Amino acid sequence: MNHISIVSIPVSDQQRAKEFYLKFGFELIIEAPLGPDQKWVQMALPGAPHTTIALVTWFPEMPVGSLRGFVIHCNDLDAELATLQSKGIKAEPIDQTPWGRFAAVIDPDGNRLSLHQE
Repeated sequence: MNHISIVSIPVSDQQRAKEFYLKFGFELIIEAPLGPDQKWVQMALPGAPHTTIALVTWFPEMPVGSLRGFVIHCNDLDAELATLQSKGIKAEPIDQTPWGRFAAVIDPDGNRLSLHQE
């Protein structure tokens, strides 16, 4: 084993979620039909093509909005938050911990993404 390939994010509307994650800073890798009523939507952060996300609607064990513990490393948390804010994406206040600074962003379905700066 050498890296995490895909993290599934449970969403209710793939198009709305895709628009949010594009605005957040992800890039679309592939969007293709997966069946009559489903699409495969896979995205990655620029420069990090080996760890991707898939916007999923088909796992009953993963209720929409249930994702927690998804941490994205940032070199400059304040700059990232300013960029997100300029795009209309709100973040919770920064939490200072002994292991770094964190700020949570909630996607349209309630999934929680944590931005982290060591």
